[in-house]
Amino acid sequence: MQVFPECIPCLTSRVLYEAKLSSTDLSTQLKAEEAAAKTMCRMGFEGPIALLSTEVHRAVYRALGDDDPYRHVKRLANETAVKLLPTVQSLIQTSSDSFRSAVLAAIIGNTFDSGVLGFEVVMDDFEKEVATIYRHGLDIDDTDAMKPLLNDVVYVADNVGEIVYDGLLIEQMRKLGAHVTLVVRGGPILTDATIEDVWEFGLDKVADRVVTTGSNAIGIKLDEIPATLRDMLPRASLIIAKGMANYEMLSEYSFKPVAYLMRVKCAPVAESVGARVGDFIAKLVI
Repeated sequence: MQVFPECIPCLTSRVLYEAKLSSTDLSTQLKAEEAAAKTMCRMGFEGPIALLSTEVHRAVYRALGDDDPYRHVKRLANETAVKLLPTVQSLIQTSSDSFRSAVLAAIIGNTFDSGVLGFEVVMDDFEKEVATIYRHGLDIDDTDAMKPLLNDVVYVADNVGEIVYDGLLIEQMRKLGAHVTLVVRGGPILTDATIEDVWEFGLDKVADRVVTTGSNAIGIKLDEIPATLRDMLPRASLIIAKGMANYEMLSEYSFKPVAYLMRVKCAPVAESVGARVGDFIAKLVI
């Protein structure tokens, strides 16, 4: 997905958010904003938004001297998700379609995305949020079309918190006969899950294989991913891409089929994917 005009204020807002998470020193916060502005001026706005965002946040992290400004927010997201895990497991187990229910659970987890301009993460009463979303269901539901493709699946994770529920969906896919490779970021960036989260929640024992993207790039940056992942993507029977950042990058490539699972949190992604802001979508692109 290319840069929309609305992407720039969202990106700068997120820079300020993470700068305040990292430091209370005003001069340090200004250095972070200066680093972001210089990076945007150097790169321009012609390429994919995920590439621009990657370089902006890398520059900001260097200016802050902090390789993970979101560490406290990420810990809270994981704790909140784990607290509701028995409830979500029960909703899946009692559903008439456990696969669809697990897809919805994984998308509910995609709400753990702090710092997006105009989007509020509800953690104080997440149990109520889960119940409300389950009653609402999916706004775009291609889960039935996904089922025949569940053979050799590459599952590209997004945020912490939601990765707890990704494990529930991976379990359902494996029950349907899929071999699942879980992909997480190769280093801390925003609230994205890393290999440490995989180990913490035992997902290395849930998925058939776990690999990383090889770097902290937002989404899949082909020139930074390891050869093993580069070989897997074109051969997968289905790529599952969680969240907006993975959509922003994978939609630039020709890999198919791809199922995009996310809550749509901004107008540019809504326009690009053919949905509305706030929608819960499981959209298959073949």
